[in-house]
Amino acid sequence: MDALNHISTTLALTMGLAWASGINLYATLLTLGLLATTGNIQLPPDLQIVANPLVITAAGFMYCVEFFADKIPGVDSGWDAIHTFIRIPAGAMLAAGAVGTLDPSVELAAAILGGSMAAGSHVTKAGTRVLINTSPEPFTNWIASVTEDVMVVTGVWSCINHPALFLVGLAVFIVLMILLLPKIWAGIKKVFGFIINLFRPAQPPTSANPPQ
Repeated sequence: MDALNHISTTLALTMGLAWASGINLYATLLTLGLLATTGNIQLPPDLQIVANPLVITAAGFMYCVEFFADKIPGVDSGWDAIHTFIRIPAGAMLAAGAVGTLDPSVELAAAILGGSMAAGSHVTKAGTRVLINTSPEPFTNWIASVTEDVMVVTGVWSCINHPALFLVGLAVFIVLMILLLPKIWAGIKKVFGFIINLFRPAQPPTSANPPQ
């Protein structure tokens, strides 16, 4: 029974941090760091750095920036597109660090699974936000942003204190993500289109009058 509890606790922490990172990395780091600093969780050695005051301060500052950027229609989608390169690798790193083992193969497996989970939650958030931004009023966007913040903080807390309950909720999220994928695909394509345009070389301006 103790072995089963250890497995479920480690799995919940690994997948929980990766899932939350895909939605809001800075809220995840801030919550995790504050929980560790206040003694509410004993972090694995590879994750103890998040309790460093400099890391907590940086995460808190970036969370404040994201708090406002995430509530402006259009800006939030650009922010999500750029953070494709940040949230997914960070989710993989947090998942690997949450394993708390010196076995490189276990850490690599956790990083692969964590990166995939972070990618799934990130794509779901980004694609959903693009669809929400089609609404002319900003209130739906604000509600979605606040809900995401609450989900991240609650998710990080529950994956630590109630791992079995969190894993059930995570399974529900994955099922909903699969079911909603066809509807949010249009939003996902717009996000990736924005990313592609960032790296596409600018086309030289064409002359309005062709040479004689």
